[in-house]
Amino acid sequence: MASMSVKISRLLGCKGHFQKLVISSNAVDSHCRSWKYCDSTQQSRRSSSWVWRFPASNVSNGMKQNLANQSGTQRTAAMCTSSDGDRDMTDWLWSVYTETKKQTEDLIPVISSNSVNPDSVFANNEISLQDIEIYGFDYDYTLAFYSNHLHTLIFNVARDILIQEHRYPEGLGEYEYIPDFVIRGLHYDVQKALLMKIDAFHYIQLGTVYRGLHPVPDKEVMALYEGSHVPLEIMSDFYGKSSHGLTMKQFMDIFSLPEMTLLSCVNDYFMKHNIDYEPVHLYKDVKAAIGDVHRKGSLYRAVEADIEKYICYGEQTHAVLKKLSENGKKMFLITNSPFDFVDRGMKFMVGKDWRDLFDVVIVHADKPGFFNDRRKPFRRLADNGVLLWDRIHHLEKGQIYKQGNLYEFLRLTGWRGSKVLYFGDHIYSDLADLTLKHGWRTGAIVPELRKEIKIMNTEEYVHTMTWLQSLTSLVEHMQVHRDPACQAVVQEWIKEREEIRSRTRTIFHSQFGSLFRSYHNPTYFSRRLSRFADMYMASLSCLLRYDLHHTFFPRRTPLQHELPFWPEQTSAGAMNIPFRAAALPAEPE
Repeated sequence: MASMSVKISRLLGCKGHFQKLVISSNAVDSHCRSWKYCDSTQQSRRSSSWVWRFPASNVSNGMKQNLANQSGTQRTAAMCTSSDGDRDMTDWLWSVYTETKKQTEDLIPVISSNSVNPDSVFANNEISLQDIEIYGFDYDYTLAFYSNHLHTLIFNVARDILIQEHRYPEGLGEYEYIPDFVIRGLHYDVQKALLMKIDAFHYIQLGTVYRGLHPVPDKEVMALYEGSHVPLEIMSDFYGKSSHGLTMKQFMDIFSLPEMTLLSCVNDYFMKHNIDYEPVHLYKDVKAAIGDVHRKGSLYRAVEADIEKYICYGEQTHAVLKKLSENGKKMFLITNSPFDFVDRGMKFMVGKDWRDLFDVVIVHADKPGFFNDRRKPFRRLADNGVLLWDRIHHLEKGQIYKQGNLYEFLRLTGWRGSKVLYFGDHIYSDLADLTLKHGWRTGAIVPELRKEIKIMNTEEYVHTMTWLQSLTSLVEHMQVHRDPACQAVVQEWIKEREEIRSRTRTIFHSQFGSLFRSYHNPTYFSRRLSRFADMYMASLSCLLRYDLHHTFFPRRTPLQHELPFWPEQTSAGAMNIPFRAAALPAEPE
């Protein structure tokens, strides 16, 4: 109880700092917009008697001396080439810069003391677990969490299929899987053979466009797309596929990581050996090879043969299912995977009686078609694996069903509306239809979240990002001074800002940056996540931190015309305040 009091008192202390910060920031904005300069002498007097206030921000320790040295050099250069009035103005601008940085550094301890707990549940929409009676789950990357060995397996098998069945060059066999080359949510231009990151407003993030294994220069990207905007008609459709022929494909699930890597490696081989090829055929062949890894069962057989190598943290899945069962919740499973594969994994994670926990189990569901196609009826799967011919009049506990469709599922179970919460990792195939058409509540499993939050909690990230925010405010407010000397100073700040933005991107991932942001904008992936998922978390085990009466409230993120008030800037339950939770092994990085 004492530690809780200390935490709360610290947070309350932070509130005062942040309120002062907001007031100062508002004063700056108002003052900056109305300030008129009369002459250099009057301005010099103002700059020496008035202290400029900006929002909290900071720069890493390694940058401090470097920027200070740069500031002195830049001021000297400006003074050597400007009139006395210009010297006064440039000196004043650099004094504002220095004061802004000082105030940033003073507030860094306050900001750094409030880290985000990576095991939290984050809400896009208010949702109370007290209202949830039925819990549904996907299997892969929702109940079953896989090691990186699985991606290597998919890559190797698909690569060999290209060589052996599609007659691709033997030299492709020299390529190995590159675990950290790509991230989820990227777009692939099928016609141009380019892999890229696109933000929520359909703009390409320059510096993240790759042809093969190598980045494409920004100038070339701008020439290819006549800018950096990708028109709506060639972007991916509702399910991440191109709505205008073979143009763009968005890769949204974790299974797509080896597919993107294989596409990049094959493109790299052809370019390296000056082989003329058709990018559309290459894309189709790689897609077919990846599909064969699943359809022909090689993936399933490998995992079943060495389950401990591929499935991680099964005890946490067991703990979540047990908690729900003990609290009288109904549960169901809808997965595209075959029953033998699911059965082997669930026995490993939960035990041989795992089916007793679920009221309905559906395999080979063929999502997202399961949610839209009314034509496929359910078929019951006998214990010996034989599909039975009898018509299904109700879904029985302990039985296994294949195919079917959601409309029949709703008719047979009566499980409708917001009393149902379904979890999955694929935003389109698992969640979109359920939230838009059927009113189910949805939860997205985003394993990458845990790693990104840990990065955001580091001193390097806090220092870099907060200084970036302050520097951006500085540029925004001071750009109104249009004389050449002042503009030279502002341009130096803009250059520094661009360097920091690039460095911030690589903190998360050297090629593509954060899964959730494209510089300051949300990514295309992030926008879809906020639209189709009521809540999201790194894994189902995050639910163990909360009781089943807990209400999750979304953070009131300020709109552009609203002031940021401190109490609404932190997600409830996400701050590092102690919770009583079962002791569980650490999850993957």
